[in-house]
Amino acid sequence: MAGSTLVKHLPHGHLKATSKPETKAREAHFCIYQDSAKQLFGNCPELTLELQDEEPLFHEACVFFPSENDDHLFVTSSILDRKGSKTIQISLLVRGQNRSTWERKDIPGGDTLMANGAVNCPDMQSLLICAQGNHDHIGGLVKMSAQSPYKTEHILTNYHGRQFNSVNDVVYAKDGSIWFTDPDYGVEQGFRPSPELPNHIYRFDEAIHDLRVVAEGFGKPNGLCFSPDEETLYITDTDWVHGDGSIDPTRASHIHAYTVKMFHGAPFLTEKRMFAMADTGIPDGIKCDTEGRVYSGTGDGVSIWAPSGTLLAKIIVPGGCANFCFGRPGEMFILNETQFWVAKFHSDVQGALLQDYFKQH
Repeated sequence: MAGSTLVKHLPHGHLKATSKPETKAREAHFCIYQDSAKQLFGNCPELTLELQDEEPLFHEACVFFPSENDDHLFVTSSILDRKGSKTIQISLLVRGQNRSTWERKDIPGGDTLMANGAVNCPDMQSLLICAQGNHDHIGGLVKMSAQSPYKTEHILTNYHGRQFNSVNDVVYAKDGSIWFTDPDYGVEQGFRPSPELPNHIYRFDEAIHDLRVVAEGFGKPNGLCFSPDEETLYITDTDWVHGDGSIDPTRASHIHAYTVKMFHGAPFLTEKRMFAMADTGIPDGIKCDTEGRVYSGTGDGVSIWAPSGTLLAKIIVPGGCANFCFGRPGEMFILNETQFWVAKFHSDVQGALLQDYFKQH
């Protein structure tokens, strides 16, 4: 059920949205902490609840494929208990050429992949999925065609013979290398065997089959993204919540920043520093816009920071946001477990991930 919003200005530099009373949308709003953030939202920002379901089908991935005809968005569910077994559903959200309505379709194969995060492949013909695996199927990185019949290909399944824990999020660098996180959430949630590796961050150069650890020392490494110039890599640590559901507010709920430097012709992560801390819940999915601002899905929606680490604004969504992505310029798709939201703001705001695509189209 869609619930479009009306926006009004409130004192103290806040923008608030109200919505149709049959949904939680009335509580969703835009919140500005710094005057410089007003340019993000423009004069008439909107939050629209486009889809909702009784099951938590809108959890992770959030990979956008625009086209002249239908727009496609791939999302993965939270863990579902169907017929007594744990599974994850991959869904395709389709928006017609009118750009106004969405529908959801099931994609087969999620039960074996236990898919979590994902990203567009550079060719824009497929997506790279973090396959957590289960007790019967090994996890790793899997390429899936963005078109039916959605053929899959495992490209990485282990670290020199040792199984990954439960690969969580992934991003491509401009040189074609793949960077991904591997926390042990799947072990704690009971669908993966005992861990064989620490909770690490990895870089995989598919061209020369080189896989190496690039960062350690995280409780639960989770989301990651590069700055637009790729001089900085942001990685979230979500140790605040464990796979068994336990929460400890003294554990990490942080975003760390690394400087990417070249040594002997290879990129290394240096100068680890605290970038930000989520004040509500955990910073899960993370993205940058073309101006280098940092966005992360948290316990109360999407938080937005300047490259300096200053909190600029929030897009408040009741129940929070695990992951999200930018759509067309001035547009963001927000996953809220049982709800799928679309935020619209200033058309100059654009995600860094697909900026080259939109320059060419």
